[in-house]
Amino acid sequence: MNTTTHASLSQRLAVFTYGVVCYAIFFATFCYAAGFVGNFLVPKSMDSPATTSFWTALAVNAGLLGLFAVQHSVMARPFFKRWITRRIPEAAERSTYTLMSSLALIALFAFWQPMGGVVWSIEHPVGAGVMHAGFAFGWLLVLVTTFLINHFGLFGLRQVWKYLRSVPYRPLKFVTPGPYKLIRHPLYLGWFCAFWFTPTMTVAHLVFALATTGYILVAIRLEERDLVDVHGADYVEYRRRTPMIVPSFTRAESTDTREEQRARRIAA
Repeated sequence: MNTTTHASLSQRLAVFTYGVVCYAIFFATFCYAAGFVGNFLVPKSMDSPATTSFWTALAVNAGLLGLFAVQHSVMARPFFKRWITRRIPEAAERSTYTLMSSLALIALFAFWQPMGGVVWSIEHPVGAGVMHAGFAFGWLLVLVTTFLINHFGLFGLRQVWKYLRSVPYRPLKFVTPGPYKLIRHPLYLGWFCAFWFTPTMTVAHLVFALATTGYILVAIRLEERDLVDVHGADYVEYRRRTPMIVPSFTRAESTDTREEQRARRIAA
């Protein structure tokens, strides 16, 4: 049930302010993350000097990455959204998700333990330049794709703005703009580039890249199940004809009978 029209102006203003604060925290965290992973303009980065033993650092870092993965996955699931919107205004749900994700990342930045050791180091200017370009491309692709699929809706501002104006919120339609016509998850491709393109791959960076890559591959499966539930046959067909991460210029011929059956049940 939509309760927007029954909320007082003070409540709507409070929710809107909350959403703006959550977005500001997210944006600052996003900018800091680029410096943290790329080792620039931040007081403590992924490859700062090691201060503890390798195994202690590995255990701490694994715990921090696990905390982020659990928070990110659980709060994104429909059952959690139903639970939390019984306790807070529905318009604040996405902002709350954004805030909790940002706080999990801030904890990772604060408690991350550099581990020492170098896996590879590219000294040649051309090779290093390619790696830096890939890193920059990844972060830019992440940012651009969020705007293609409605940046402000993704991070909660669209919801709280409509709530402030007493306008009922309607979910966005399923669209495939720009790079979404080539691959289903250009946003995740951006993260892969941001995490793997580095001229100096340290042990800590490798642990981070492997863990986040594994998490993303699992998250894609969970996310696509939710997308089939929401968009039905449209998403099943989109998934059939569009590669997941790596573009392909040949027509996909695979079938997915189980997902087609799920989509038909949802449509019915």
